[in-house]
Amino acid sequence: MKNLLLGLIACAGLALTAACSQTPEGEGAPVPITGEVNIYSSRHYDTDLALYDDFTKATGIKVNRIEADADALIERIKSEGEFSPADILITVDAGRLWRAEQAGVLAPVGSPVLRERIPEHLRHPQGLWFGLSTRARIIIYNKAQGKPEGLANYADLANPKFKGQICMRSSSNIYNISLLSSIIAHKGAAEAEKWAKGVVANFKQPPQGNDTSMIEAVAAGECRISIVNTYYLARYDGGDAKQKAIFDAVGVIFPDQAGTGTHVNISGAGVVKTAPNRKNAIKFLEYLTSPSAQRYFADGNNEYPAAAGLTANSAVEQLGSFKADTLSAAEIGKGQAEAVKIFDRAGWN
Repeated sequence: MKNLLLGLIACAGLALTAACSQTPEGEGAPVPITGEVNIYSSRHYDTDLALYDDFTKATGIKVNRIEADADALIERIKSEGEFSPADILITVDAGRLWRAEQAGVLAPVGSPVLRERIPEHLRHPQGLWFGLSTRARIIIYNKAQGKPEGLANYADLANPKFKGQICMRSSSNIYNISLLSSIIAHKGAAEAEKWAKGVVANFKQPPQGNDTSMIEAVAAGECRISIVNTYYLARYDGGDAKQKAIFDAVGVIFPDQAGTGTHVNISGAGVVKTAPNRKNAIKFLEYLTSPSAQRYFADGNNEYPAAAGLTANSAVEQLGSFKADTLSAAEIGKGQAEAVKIFDRAGWN
């Protein structure tokens, strides 16, 4: 029954996208299609499609995919129940992986390959999910106004000397929630709330926009200071003259280099508990952590590889080297609910 449902979904064009015919055999032809893996992904980057194609060429396993918001995908898997065609859930941010974990939709994977490649702090302790790429949450400032004196750590953003100089995204943004969750883990809820209130007191305007608009606001001098993910800023370095000018107008601070290190978050994936193609799903996860696949994350989307021993691309490296916080991504997820409450009490809308 489950195989019949999968066939209908894959070939009827309801949502999953992939060819339903095998690749012709012949000299130099790709490996014939011999199986499939169904991906539910909240990543929306073009380079991921090339990555999926390469996996099929190398293994003969067809990749079917659905793209949607992470929370919607988690709810979809829950509602589909035992008949869900989903084999793998791929999402951005440790917080969303934690939500999938709490929803009970993931199954542990004991792959020695994954444990060897992915550092311990970037994977779930019981193998429910594994980091695929990372990004650092950095402080940026307007170069024309000069590097803000006394700004070296996340804690410094709450210093009253920066009153009226800071622009931020909404507290509902998962990146900000995860950052505050990491502060809770390191310093406790009381200190985290004190920090959040201090940052709110320094806002130049109500929270709004996204990381891209924060970069452009700082470059234009509309705000002096903000925080963004590294891969958003690195995109401007490879753009047209206008984008390059924005990149050149922004200075970078990697926070907490004398302490715990700069907060790092992940994109990650886990095998769905009811996966109809579990073996293929594990093979796909192992492929995503291979050096060739990790280069797609690094070169195609300006992310840092999660696999140990690999380097970022030149655009990201140009931002500077840094000491990364090695707080477990699992711990970042655990503090999400408390972080939301603190933001609300602090008036960080």
